[in-house]
Amino acid sequence: MLRLPRRLPMPRSLLGRMLLLTLLVVTLAQSLSSVIWVSQLRATQLEGLVTSARSLAHSMGASVSYFRSLPLAYRPLVLDQLRSMGGTRFFVSLNDKPLGMPALPDTPRKHAVTQAVEQVLREKLGVDMDILVTFVSPDDLRIFNSGLKLDELPRSWAHYALTLEPVNPPVLVTQIQLAPGEWLYIASLLPDPYTTLEEGGLPAQQVGFLIITSAFLLLFIGLLVHWQSRPLKRLARAARDMSLGAVVEEPVVQGGGSEVVEVGRAFNAMRARISRYLTERSQLFSAISHDLRTPITRLRLRVELLEDEEVQAKFSRDLDELELLVKGALQCVKDTDIHENIEPVDLNQLMHHLIEPFLASGRVTLHGDARRLYPGKPLALKRCIGNLVDNALKYGNTAHLFVEDNRHAFVLHVDDEGPGVPEQRQEQVFEPHFRLAGQQQGYGLGLGIARNIAHSHGGEVTLQNLREGGLRVTLVLGRGGD
Repeated sequence: MLRLPRRLPMPRSLLGRMLLLTLLVVTLAQSLSSVIWVSQLRATQLEGLVTSARSLAHSMGASVSYFRSLPLAYRPLVLDQLRSMGGTRFFVSLNDKPLGMPALPDTPRKHAVTQAVEQVLREKLGVDMDILVTFVSPDDLRIFNSGLKLDELPRSWAHYALTLEPVNPPVLVTQIQLAPGEWLYIASLLPDPYTTLEEGGLPAQQVGFLIITSAFLLLFIGLLVHWQSRPLKRLARAARDMSLGAVVEEPVVQGGGSEVVEVGRAFNAMRARISRYLTERSQLFSAISHDLRTPITRLRLRVELLEDEEVQAKFSRDLDELELLVKGALQCVKDTDIHENIEPVDLNQLMHHLIEPFLASGRVTLHGDARRLYPGKPLALKRCIGNLVDNALKYGNTAHLFVEDNRHAFVLHVDDEGPGVPEQRQEQVFEPHFRLAGQQQGYGLGLGIARNIAHSHGGEVTLQNLREGGLRVTLVLGRGGD
C-alpha cells in the first residue's frame, strides 16, 4: 500500500485525492521515462560525436600526409596560398614548437573526441608520432610562434573556420611533429550538431508534450472520478437526512460503477427496514402509554378505598414510583424521537432565546457565536442545548457558554461552578434515571436526552472536569465540511 508522507497535505475530497495521486504517479512515470529517453539520446549523440570526430581525424590525417609530401620550401607557400583563397575547413600553420595554451576542463565528451582523433591519427601516421590533441577556448587560442590571438588575424584567415558567433564553441587543436623543430598546427571546429560539446537536456518540445499529456490525463481522470462520485454524494446526503430523522420518501437513485450501484441498493434496503422499525417502535410506545395509564388510575382509585392508612400510603408510594418510571421512559422516547423536518437553524438565535431569562442575574454568559446556519431539527437542538444549560444551572449554579465554529464542526462548551463529576462515573450520568445528587428533583434524563439528540445529528456530548473547579459539558455537531 502506497503511504504518503505525513507532512504532505491531503485533500479531503475523493476527487482531490485521486487527482493528487494521479499527478504523483504521472510525474513519477514521466520523470522515469524522460530519464531513460535522455540517457538513450545522450548515448546516441555520443556515438555520433565519436563518428564525426573520427571522420574529422581522417581529414586531418590526409592533410598531414599532403604536407609531409611537399618539399620543405613549398609548405609555407601553400599555406599562404590557402589563406589568400579564404582558408579551408582547418586552420593550418607551421611552428617550430608546440604552442602552450590553457586547455578546457576535461569532460566525458571531450575525452571521447580527443581519444578518437588521436587514435585515428596514430593509425594513419604511425604510433611513434608526437601528437597533442586538446580543446581550447577561442579567447585562449594562439596561432603562430609569436602567440597571436585569433582576433589579431585577418578575418579571412581563420575566423570563418574557427568561429561560430554568437556561440563561440571550443576549438579542437591538434599539433603534430613532422620533423625536429617543425610542428604542424591544425585547429578546427567539430561539425554541427556537436559544435558545443554540451550534453543535451530534455528538449522544450518534449517538456511541452509531457505537460500536455499530463494535463489531458488529469482532466479525464477528474471527469471520471467526478462522474463516479456523484452517486456517493447523493448517498451521503440521504444517509445524513435519514440520521437526522428526515423522511426519505424516494429511494436513492442508483448510478456509477457496479460497486457504487450495490452500495446504493443496500442503502435503500436498509432505509426501508429502519423506517419500518421506527414506525413500529412509535406505535409500540403509544400503545404502552395508553395501556398503562388506565390500570394505574384504576389502582389509585382502589387504594383510596383502603381503610388502613399505612397500607394506603405504601400502595400510593409504589404507584407514584411506577408512574414516575413510566413518564420518564415515555419522556425519553418523546424527547429523542422528535419528528421534525430538517432545516437551516440559526444557533445564535436559539442560544440567545434560551439564556435570555438568566442574563440579568449574571448566572449565564455567552462567548462567541456560530458563523453560519446549521442544518438540523430546530426543536430537538433547542431541547439538547436547553438540557445542557438547565443541568449546569441545577448542579453548578452557573452556566458559561463558549462557542467555537469552523467549516468542520460547531462546538459548544457549557461550564459550571459545581462540584463536577468523578471520572469513573462520567459515563453513568448519561444513563436514564441516574443522578449523582439524590435530593435533586427530576427524572435524571437531561444529559442522556441531550446526547441522544446529538447522536441523531451525527454529533457527540462529552464531560470534562475543569482544573479550577466545575464541570465542562461539550457539544460537538459536525458540519461535514459544508
